[in-house]
Amino acid sequence: MNTRRPNHESALPESNMSSAHDYTLVAARPAPQAKQRVIALLLRLRHFVTTQPFEALFSLGLAFLVLQLLSLALNWGVIHAVFQVDESACQTARGEGACWGVIGEKFRMILWGRFPYEEQWRSATACCLILAILALSVNPRVWTPRLKPFTLGAWAVTVLAFHALMAGSFLGLRFFQIWPPVDTELWGGLPLTLILSLGSIALATPLGIVLALGRTSDMPIVRSICVIYIELVRGVPLISVLFMASFMFPLLLPSLQTPDVLLRVLLGITLFSAAYTAEVVRGGLQAVDHGQLEAAQSLSLGYWQTQRYVILPQALAHIIPGMVNNFIAIFKDTSLVTIVSLYELTGSLGLALNGDANWRPYKLEGYLFIAAIYFFFCFTLSRISRNLENRLARR
Repeated sequence: MNTRRPNHESALPESNMSSAHDYTLVAARPAPQAKQRVIALLLRLRHFVTTQPFEALFSLGLAFLVLQLLSLALNWGVIHAVFQVDESACQTARGEGACWGVIGEKFRMILWGRFPYEEQWRSATACCLILAILALSVNPRVWTPRLKPFTLGAWAVTVLAFHALMAGSFLGLRFFQIWPPVDTELWGGLPLTLILSLGSIALATPLGIVLALGRTSDMPIVRSICVIYIELVRGVPLISVLFMASFMFPLLLPSLQTPDVLLRVLLGITLFSAAYTAEVVRGGLQAVDHGQLEAAQSLSLGYWQTQRYVILPQALAHIIPGMVNNFIAIFKDTSLVTIVSLYELTGSLGLALNGDANWRPYKLEGYLFIAAIYFFFCFTLSRISRNLENRLARR
């Protein structure tokens, strides 16, 4: 006897059957970005090797050389290096590994120079104030019309506090003496580098703008004076300018009216840097379309109004990379003041190691430490410049 088995599928409701066979298509997920990049890199490498074999062989040899140099640097600077302040251990590892203990032994002399040992906290505090106001000034929000007066006031207070900490008195007045006085000839290390670079940049930039405007002026006498000054200064090295400011300039003044050596050096760097700044600004002025000047004249704007509101904003926006490059050059040129007995970072390193026979063989480690400080400031300036360019490009 045939028994008919019940068909459970036929017993299901049509709505359930239709829902069981309904599917929702999901869009394909994109391949991982990292995987795509690796594949694209391998394809480019394959194409490069197959189409340009000699260039590929040269690249492989160069890569091998770089890896060898990195291996040697790693062995010397990390693996076989001595990090503790131990002169005997450094002597044992000499020739095989670096002696970074020299930085721990001499870092106060390197960073603060000949500043009195018991008062070096003042130099550290002054540097922290300058670095803090610089970090604050990088933020574009503090330069809005509402906060700009407060930012400029903070800069003024910071500069006064810096001078009071370094000199020991407010504005150099004896009846405002706060701490033991320290002569400017004893200032050195990082504070001296910062005050020379920031001071010369702040003074050379407006002077360079004025010189650039004078060189492009229609008045022959003004143009000739500016051209002679710029070409004369650019034709001599900075060392000669420092010598003139330090040794020759006092001979032209009465003995009781000779300015401080730090002011003379700052003036020399400022006048030297202003000539290069003028040429950078002149390039930006030439990049502004002549129609902008004609439009300003059609609005009956005067010469200084035209330069302030129309020409200079566009010109300065064009020359941001050149100006920052000039600032970096000024920052590094401060190392030349050692020849006039002012010991910034490089000079302080010489003072710290030349007089100590035990640590004198490790100058390379000291110079690498100073190079790291210079690189930090210069790289930070370049990144600030890049961010400023991108922000102006988005406007």
